[in-house]
Amino acid sequence: MKRRNFIQKSSAGAAFLTLGGLSLESFAKKTSKHITILHTNDVHSHIDPFPEDHYKTPNQGGVARRATLVENIRKENPNTLLLDAGDIFQGTPYFNFYGGEIEFKLMSMLKYDAATIGNHDFDNGIDGLFAQLPNAKFDFVSANYDFKNTVLDTNIKPYKVFVKDEIKIGVFGLGIELAGLVDPRMYKETNYLDPVEIAQDMSRILKEEEQCDLVICLSHLGYYYKSAPSKICDLNLASKTKDIDLIIGGHTHTFLPKPTVTKNSVGENVLVNQVGCYGINIGRIDFYFDSDKNITSKGKSIIV
Repeated sequence: MKRRNFIQKSSAGAAFLTLGGLSLESFAKKTSKHITILHTNDVHSHIDPFPEDHYKTPNQGGVARRATLVENIRKENPNTLLLDAGDIFQGTPYFNFYGGEIEFKLMSMLKYDAATIGNHDFDNGIDGLFAQLPNAKFDFVSANYDFKNTVLDTNIKPYKVFVKDEIKIGVFGLGIELAGLVDPRMYKETNYLDPVEIAQDMSRILKEEEQCDLVICLSHLGYYYKSAPSKICDLNLASKTKDIDLIIGGHTHTFLPKPTVTKNSVGENVLVNQVGCYGINIGRIDFYFDSDKNITSKGKSIIV
């Protein structure tokens, strides 16, 4: 299989770029497979839209609008995955009163395919998170939290493989270091493993052993830290690993109007995206596969 090259639109509204005299628009029309990835992060229990008089995001967000948007996109392309990059909990009275039950039930109704775990998802303790798992009709993936000696052992998978239109898509999760960020009583014996080493292992397993055509990391590491440039984050993770095609991020509430294209450890392109917070936006990335499994892509953030 040829190594896949990502060509991204220069802006959300721009036409496909031209490569070698052949427009990628023409190329895309000849592709046989089309996969759509939708994603959210840091929704923080925001079930309702913001009020009409909100100073920044009036009448934006809300699960009902997200559900309508997702439903319409699935009608457009049934080969769609809906993913979340963590911090589902904490931020409105819904969480204070119901402890995450409503969030998981609504995500299940929207038919999320997978999510990873953010630091605020421990705010009711690891036992509180475990108690709500029966309400989640989707899988949680987290590869660098070792839950061996906790109630979450065997309940959280390191990765999951999906098949859409004969395209294999591997999704794995990474979480931020909890020490110094979360009260140890909340996460108990959860052991934090180095995300770079784990990502290298996960991408190898998904690419070589599982033979995935597309490898996605659901990350709650944060996009980038200007005050600590060497701190592990999505951009640094991309630069230190290979075989990851897309990093869907969370934690820093970074809004990107379109995915960042950066280089991995062997000089190949990686897409990195994050869509702010509170369910105001949903990310959309479309991957087009030709008969040789080469890929082109385009992505943008959509206001809900």
